[in-house]
Amino acid sequence: MNKNGEIIIIEDDTDDQFVMEIVFETLKYPNKRVYFKDGLAALEYLQHPSSIPFLILSDINLPKLNGFELREKLHTDAELQIKCIPYLFFSTAINQDMVIDAYSMSAQGFFVKPSSIEELTETIKVMVDYWKKCAAPNNF
Repeated sequence: MNKNGEIIIIEDDTDDQFVMEIVFETLKYPNKRVYFKDGLAALEYLQHPSSIPFLILSDINLPKLNGFELREKLHTDAELQIKCIPYLFFSTAINQDMVIDAYSMSAQGFFVKPSSIEELTETIKVMVDYWKKCAAPNNF
């Protein structure tokens, strides 16, 4: 896990992207954020050998390649698995089947997007701080 790498945010709602960027700026994380509006564009970016992000935050309902389809492709790609990139679902859509599906694909978390900026800030802080402290096989 590249703790200084980019935070990949796959979110097709430009308003959500804007608010998330405000939160990241408020939290002052040094990691560059890279936003994608669809899963296919994110997949192409992640497959580039020089791309070694820190964290992926993915919505579920995305054009071209939804969050579950993207996770499945990343999970079954040996070269991407070696990069040890935590994959977190971050969506307003949630039900028990979605959560079960996410964890059956070895997602490292499923978070519901809060409605207030204060709660969003707290949630993003918890996610990023946790992974900053976590050890991964490629940290050695």
